[in-house]
Amino acid sequence: MARRRALEGLGMNRLITDKRRDFWRDRPTFVTGVTGLLGSWLTRTLVDVGADVVALVRDWVPQSELVRSSTLERAKVVRGDVTDDRLMMRIFSDYEIDSCFHLAAQTIVGIANRMPAPTFETNIRGTWNVLEAARLWPNTARVVVASTDKAYGTHETLPYDEQAALQGQHPYDVSKSCADLISLSYAHSFDLNVAVTRCGNIYGGGDLNWNRLVPGSMRWTLRGEQPIIRSDGTYRRDYVYVLDIVDAYLTLAEAMVDGRHRGEAFNFGLNQPLSVLELVEQVIGLSPHPELEPIIEGSATNEIRHQYLDSSKAYEQLGWSPKFSMDEGLRETMAWYADYLERFEDGLTT
Repeated sequence: MARRRALEGLGMNRLITDKRRDFWRDRPTFVTGVTGLLGSWLTRTLVDVGADVVALVRDWVPQSELVRSSTLERAKVVRGDVTDDRLMMRIFSDYEIDSCFHLAAQTIVGIANRMPAPTFETNIRGTWNVLEAARLWPNTARVVVASTDKAYGTHETLPYDEQAALQGQHPYDVSKSCADLISLSYAHSFDLNVAVTRCGNIYGGGDLNWNRLVPGSMRWTLRGEQPIIRSDGTYRRDYVYVLDIVDAYLTLAEAMVDGRHRGEAFNFGLNQPLSVLELVEQVIGLSPHPELEPIIEGSATNEIRHQYLDSSKAYEQLGWSPKFSMDEGLRETMAWYADYLERFEDGLTT
């Protein structure tokens, strides 16, 4: 019952409308990266609005929100990897894919720094494999590719708008700059109806990458331990709740009718940049242990110091705006992790 009550407070009803149900009902929709944070919630929402979802699963993650919510039981599941070009082509043809959300990626900056080759393989080759399969399947109506604000690299002028150059320098940033440019190349060279999303730092319940700031800080504080900040705490980022980004992806895809927005990129963020220390202090304040003080290591390398977005284009052209404040998003996220850790540490699996 605790699990059910926690999920009922997650505000997903703000995303689901009759118009959205009418658009997605029975639409063959392919989602890569479904066991990740965004993939789990996007897939769950697509299933809830009636889409005919084909979910690509590489690694089985039973603790993921996708599995815990029983969403996979309502989707068609294909086991495999985006680096398998033949599999991508088979999926588009066998399941007659109409719409595709390509989210699969290696997303951890530290891993990319230590092992750049697998990051390049997944993030770059994986992207062109999906796009090539979409290009060859004649019934592909739309493809939304997940890029990131990291694709912009470092710029002196902030916030970044969509006209800023893509100039990543470090392995993760470069992989996303490349994937972003490849996506736009398919739009402009082959008229593939593809658009790119560049989002701020996404947080929410279900992110099990504990070395990320929000899940790591929440796990530490819920256990009564001091959260660790790898940087000096002054790095500024645009943090945005995962359900707002689910809404952003669906809003963009729904607008991509008759080639509208083909070859375009859209920023999505809360437009309220915070320093790492400010965010961690908010997490501590929402935890059962508000007396905790963070440990500031100052050990981060190969990371952009300040990065945040201008989302005006999405507001003006798509009519999208965040539905959740920072406080609401963090509270719902904290509730998810409190429930998860209670069950995990008690040896429960659902």
